[in-house]
Amino acid sequence: MSSLMKGTAILTIGLFLSKLLGLVYIFPFYAIVGEENIGLYNYAYIPYNIMLSIAISGLPIAVSKFVSKYNALGDYDAGRRLVKTGALLMIITGIIAFIIMNLLATPIANIVIDSKEQMFTVEQVADVIQWVSYALILVPFMSLMRGYLQGYGHFLPTSVSQLIEQIARIVFLLGGVFIVMNVLGGDPVTAVNVSVFAAFIGSVGGLATLFYFWKKLRPEIKAVQVVAPKEHQLPYSTMYKEVFKYAIPIVFVGLGSSLFQLVDLLTFNRAMIAGGVSAKLTDTYFTMLNLLTQKIVMIPVVLATGFSMALIPTIAKFYAQKDLIQVRAAMDKTYQVLLFITVPAALGISALAEDLYHFFYEQSEMGTQVLSHYAPLAILFALFTVTAAILQGVEYQKWVVFSLLFGVFTKTILNTSFIKMWSVDGAIIATAIGYGVTIAINIAVISKVTEYKAKIIIRRILLIFILTGVMILAVLITDFVLTWISPADSKVLAFMYAVICAGVGGTIYGVISYKLGLAQALLGDKITKIARKLRLVK
Repeated sequence: MSSLMKGTAILTIGLFLSKLLGLVYIFPFYAIVGEENIGLYNYAYIPYNIMLSIAISGLPIAVSKFVSKYNALGDYDAGRRLVKTGALLMIITGIIAFIIMNLLATPIANIVIDSKEQMFTVEQVADVIQWVSYALILVPFMSLMRGYLQGYGHFLPTSVSQLIEQIARIVFLLGGVFIVMNVLGGDPVTAVNVSVFAAFIGSVGGLATLFYFWKKLRPEIKAVQVVAPKEHQLPYSTMYKEVFKYAIPIVFVGLGSSLFQLVDLLTFNRAMIAGGVSAKLTDTYFTMLNLLTQKIVMIPVVLATGFSMALIPTIAKFYAQKDLIQVRAAMDKTYQVLLFITVPAALGISALAEDLYHFFYEQSEMGTQVLSHYAPLAILFALFTVTAAILQGVEYQKWVVFSLLFGVFTKTILNTSFIKMWSVDGAIIATAIGYGVTIAINIAVISKVTEYKAKIIIRRILLIFILTGVMILAVLITDFVLTWISPADSKVLAFMYAVICAGVGGTIYGVISYKLGLAQALLGDKITKIARKLRLVK
């Protein structure tokens, strides 16, 4: 395996595990603080994620690309000077981001809270936003260090530090909330403030991990660095211009879901109240939409993009070699693998929404409805991530920015009127249309640049949807029979029914796709070995 592919694999695994932990912690957190209080946490994290993405999301890859490029040219001094000046710049950036978020906390809270009858006050929302902002002080510097070490081909520090950061955050979050609520007898608002401060503790853990690796790798890095004469040094203006050129498109990809959520944050409560929904319920509905159901829906997205994104470096490589035939072949495979995994998973979640929502949270007719209607959007989330990555692979990053902003603009225009007409479903439909517009632009640009024609993939997509339809029918019949025997009135039964139905559906989907040769075509010969071990085939 080449060092590039090995590094990509290490980063992908680390990112996958980190994202997976970032999804599943919400379930025990919900059990401790309850549905009524977890919404306050959500109000803090949407603006935090926006600010975080602006501050750092593109930095590790941009710095890595810059450092590796100039190292390859023999100019090791460029990377050294970048990290030396960048360290101070990132510390200043972190402090400025912290100050801005603190200053914006009350104005944001005033927009979010439209009525005194809502569950939270303006002061409570402002406080929780301010508590989460402390993490912004350290994270930009940490991102710079990750990118610098990646530029020297050291991918393990990034991967391990991401994991340690997430683990430290979750341990402090769950432990702190449990102590406040159950040991000290504190109120839920204090517990939520502690939970968002966990982001700062996580960044301390991630930074400590990076310092450990830095100390270990510093002699190796220092050995190749030679201070260049001033007349041969790359100007700082050129250095930072190049880094920001790399970073900005990546920032927008990282901002994707957060920008769509921001539209809901700023319009949802007011639109719901204007549409006749009780102000007492809007906070709960917002939390169901943009936190509770989203955590479940993003699980198949993380799994699917993990598989398909591994093919993106291959696309970039073939495009650099101007081998468009191989680019198109790799794109075909990427799209098909993505949809082969995401479509049945997303629609399966939709079919099993009642059992899943009951198991992860509690029995709720509204929660079930929101999850059932929101789950199919996982297909769009995954397609956006992959099409944006392909555009970066073929060096058309500017279109990522344009398509995303146009999609968010579409969502903004539609959101309030749709919510007034269709309540929570209105926000879901507006999100679907917004993502649809963004993806359509991305695919149109990719097709033009690579001369891509989706003849084979359209037939495969139709086959995937037909197989998924058969799978869903089997799932619904199984769930109906189980519920007829005994309604799932406990979390244990809800979990058992979800596992049994998913097992039946997954087996039917897997066996039929294997018999038709679809699974082997997309996932390779390893799927045959797995099928034989499971005794599904001879």
